[in-house]
Amino acid sequence: MGLKVLINGAGICGPALSIFLQRSNPSHEITVVERSPSLRVAGQQIDLRAQGIAVMRKMGLLDTIKTKTVAEQGLAFIDANGRTKAVFGKNDSGKGQQAFTSEYEIMRGDLVDILYQESLEVGRRVERDGKGRCVRYEFGKYATELRQDASGVDATFSDGTQSRFDLVVGADGQGSRTRRMAFGKDLSENVFKPLGAFVAFFSIPKGEGDGAMAKVFHMPEYRIVSTRTGDRPITQAYLAVLSDSEELKASTSKPVQEQKALWKGLFEDCTWQRERLLEGLEKCDDFYAARVGQVKTETWSSGHVALLGDAGYCPSLFTGMGTTASLVGAYVLAGELARHDGNIPAALESYNNVLQPFVTEIQKLIPGTPNILYPKTEWGIWFLHTALGVFTTLKIDKAINMLLPEDKGGWKIPEYPELKLES
Repeated sequence: MGLKVLINGAGICGPALSIFLQRSNPSHEITVVERSPSLRVAGQQIDLRAQGIAVMRKMGLLDTIKTKTVAEQGLAFIDANGRTKAVFGKNDSGKGQQAFTSEYEIMRGDLVDILYQESLEVGRRVERDGKGRCVRYEFGKYATELRQDASGVDATFSDGTQSRFDLVVGADGQGSRTRRMAFGKDLSENVFKPLGAFVAFFSIPKGEGDGAMAKVFHMPEYRIVSTRTGDRPITQAYLAVLSDSEELKASTSKPVQEQKALWKGLFEDCTWQRERLLEGLEKCDDFYAARVGQVKTETWSSGHVALLGDAGYCPSLFTGMGTTASLVGAYVLAGELARHDGNIPAALESYNNVLQPFVTEIQKLIPGTPNILYPKTEWGIWFLHTALGVFTTLKIDKAINMLLPEDKGGWKIPEYPELKLES
């Protein structure tokens, strides 16, 4: 018999999990609720790395991903005049680990749409074969209360409706409401470990000189400006700062215009493309700011509720492994549910045990991170750029990429024939 499953969140890992679940057992009844009124296809550039590439290959979607990749050739560190100080090219040799720029760079919205459409297509095949029903997506709706007993979860939703589920999965990001409802407000907030940095994302019109290279410009007082364009018609802008400011900590819950004003003030003295960046910040309609950190919990399940992706083990943008963690987590969770054939407590316990070594590895930060990335003074910026220039001129970065394995920590994704994957 299939399970009645509720997935909170239709980002990356929610649709991915529904694909795995439907393929493994067409009789599963899957509902995905999403707070946004429609599929959230906005967002900045993300990438696939390491084990995430293997998971997409198993899903049979890697070729589709390749058709949507962003043509970014690498990352250039520049000065106020736009002069290049160091360049880290991408590693597309097929050997060794990915560089700063992955071989599989993709816009977040494109990846979300690929997974969403695939989940619906798998569901349509299920219905056509008379084996079950297609996954149901309900937008503009979210769970507001979860009540558990030994056999399942009663969920109350934002529209006042109620329903009972065998399993509830929180795929709703690092600020997960599911985590708060299942684990308690205090514990949920304590598992977020800030790394002392804040970042803002927004889009600006493509300008002359924007193109194949992502650009990074350092400012004194622990600030960074970055742009990425590739072959896209718009440019992605990033502002980042290392700070313990209480104003910044409180700002992420403020109205967008107040957040914009704060960030504009922080970068008012920018000496590289200042007018373009600040004007774009003021006029954009996709501004988003966040506190950078990791989510670290002792367990990713409580009764019949499981956490997935950033909700349970956000590794932070400093690792570059967030998207991969979401995909690998969905694969392992679905695999363990299939392997334990309806025994949810046993499946969730195994999900924790199998995935823990991978999460421990991807959450490791390079010593000194993030401080080494954010010089305080002009002299510190000069020293960093000089060191990076020597590093890349001698091609030490390329040698390291070729020598180190792509699979993070050597952890191999488990094999789950129970998922009945095509690849």
